[in-house]
Amino acid sequence: MHRHDEALRKFAQGTFIPAIPLALDAARRFDEGAQRRLLRYYLEAGVGGIAVAVHTTQFAIRETGLLEPVLRVAAEETDKFDRAVIKIAGACGPAEQAVSEARLALSLGYDAVLLSPGGPGDLSEEELLERTKAVAQILPVIGFYLQIAVGGRRLTFDYWQKLCEIEDVIGIKCAIFDRYSTIDVVRAAAFSSRDVALYTGNDDNIVIDLLTPYRFGEVEKRFVGGLLGHWAVCTRRAVEIFNELKQAKQITPEHLRLAAEITDFNSAVFDTSNGFKGCIPGVHETLRRQGLLEGIWCLDPAETLSPGQAAEIDRVMGMYPHLCD
Repeated sequence: MHRHDEALRKFAQGTFIPAIPLALDAARRFDEGAQRRLLRYYLEAGVGGIAVAVHTTQFAIRETGLLEPVLRVAAEETDKFDRAVIKIAGACGPAEQAVSEARLALSLGYDAVLLSPGGPGDLSEEELLERTKAVAQILPVIGFYLQIAVGGRRLTFDYWQKLCEIEDVIGIKCAIFDRYSTIDVVRAAAFSSRDVALYTGNDDNIVIDLLTPYRFGEVEKRFVGGLLGHWAVCTRRAVEIFNELKQAKQITPEHLRLAAEITDFNSAVFDTSNGFKGCIPGVHETLRRQGLLEGIWCLDPAETLSPGQAAEIDRVMGMYPHLCD
């Protein structure tokens, strides 16, 4: 089987996909060597895919000329690996920009596009659907329900129902952090005439999303995998937990305890007490403590840890050592 086809098959079955951070040096320049080392860490940890040029990678790579280099380096390292790993490129902005970014991803050998709804807030839902169709003509599309706190918008059940019927929409990442809206997405996919793979991006509900059978009358739908910024840290252990959850036959009290622990861990890293302001530096700080990044530098010098966030990361890493590599 061709590597691209194998990667898409694995995606449909459900796999583990971290959202990849950006490695910079102290001068806030792209550190290609550190980026390659970080990618090898993820690949050797057992991930089933990588998502690049997404929120965790910093959307500002587009304005700083780093979009192509970062996508290229990630593709090169992944293609060296000895098994099929799905390569997903983020695309955003108006239709013309999103199509251009999808074409770049195609030229670099990516398998699919994660199409962000953030940015073109003035577009109607019908215009967003037309934008999706245009991008899907270039590469398979993963729809994205982005939480409002970091630039997303509320979308209707009707929107998700129509999105699921678009040819070459292969999945949806649900990262709305809201139970009601999550059920809208699951119900739309459950009743679709097409088989659309659901991936959790709900960092506040990872374990429960992966274990829950969502049943609507006689129809059942499940999240088959995850595409998460949270999985960019302590990745080897997270892969082990994911594989255990995939094999689980029933939900146990241990699963419920684990769910709460992972949510608490995520709260510290993603800086929920400060409205997610320190989420990307929090990922960098956790990776720095793992010895995988030298610093927490972001493209925006003002983007740094919030007051008290480092102490919170201390707390959760000490309290939940079984969640750490």
